[in-house]
Amino acid sequence: SGMSPWQQRPPNGSAAGGPGPRGNGTGRAAERGSAVSVAIPLTMMLTGVAGNALAMLLVSRSYRAKGSRRKRSFLLCIGSLALTDMLGQLLTSPIVISVYLSGRPWAAMDPSGRLCDFFGFSMTVFGLCPLLIASAMAVERALAIRAPHWYASHMSPRATERGLAAIWAAGVAFALLPLAGLGRYALQWPGTWCFISTAGGSAFAAAFAALGLLSLVVTGACNLATIEALVSRCRAKAGAAQPGSRWGRIATETLLQLLGIMCVLSACWAPLLVTMLRMVSEHTAGPCRGWQRWEPRRECNLPLTAVRLASLNQILDPWVYLLLRRILLRKCRQAASAVSRCSNAAECRDRDRDRDRALTLSQEIRRTAA
Repeated sequence: SGMSPWQQRPPNGSAAGGPGPRGNGTGRAAERGSAVSVAIPLTMMLTGVAGNALAMLLVSRSYRAKGSRRKRSFLLCIGSLALTDMLGQLLTSPIVISVYLSGRPWAAMDPSGRLCDFFGFSMTVFGLCPLLIASAMAVERALAIRAPHWYASHMSPRATERGLAAIWAAGVAFALLPLAGLGRYALQWPGTWCFISTAGGSAFAAAFAALGLLSLVVTGACNLATIEALVSRCRAKAGAAQPGSRWGRIATETLLQLLGIMCVLSACWAPLLVTMLRMVSEHTAGPCRGWQRWEPRRECNLPLTAVRLASLNQILDPWVYLLLRRILLRKCRQAASAVSRCSNAAECRDRDRDRDRALTLSQEIRRTAA
């Protein structure tokens, strides 16, 4: 995801109070904006880096473990997703924090605009690649569940590595298009970050939004197909003589994880992608156009809020894909053990009660016979 525009108020003179790398102006509205402590973006960065680093550690251990050959492709995807999210945070968050702490306008720190181009490039790469990797993971899981024989004969860790390398290459090549003159990166409200410009109906911005939405659709469709296959198998096993409780627990865990993935991806990314498409279709820079020249309106916060939601994805990814799954599995096992103990205890009490009744009945029979 790699997105970190968490400051509501720009540094003194920044953006609305001074010229930016993509325009000049003397607006003063941001000076009256509500200030947000730099501790917020710093905490978000540290939380995201820690979560993704932990996820990469767990993936590394699982990958080297015996009996994990069937899961290696999926583990490679999770590890690549965690690495992508962590790199995005490490490359963008320090810039935002530095701009905020410096108290100077972006133009004073970046008179040539190259830092803005780098920031926009990083935002694009680390925004698009996680969406594409999530789609690849959804396709991989769907093939593993719905076409296990084809999956076993065609999918391998090497093939997965090639696919991930292709995703990275495609993301980098796409993000380089503005540097070749196709689209451009521009300073965004409130002057602490840069991203794709949507002014003038940018085809590059429309392509980014379309690719992102297509990734969400592919991820959702594949996850729904996987859920349908798991539900069908659960019903088939439930009708068999031995339903297989262990497989049922694994299927339930996978179902919950897939639903969580779809909810998190949609909630984090759909607002930003839809907002970008709407701004491009209106051939404007959105509700906050002209913020560098006059007082920004309340609508300026709408695109900013959408980007903030997208930035949460890189923090939630390791929990949705790996950490939460382990916690959920552990809780399910504890609950199953507790239910099993209670069931065994109840069976023991029932047996003792039946035995006492049988003894009492036999004693009554002996007395009657006597």
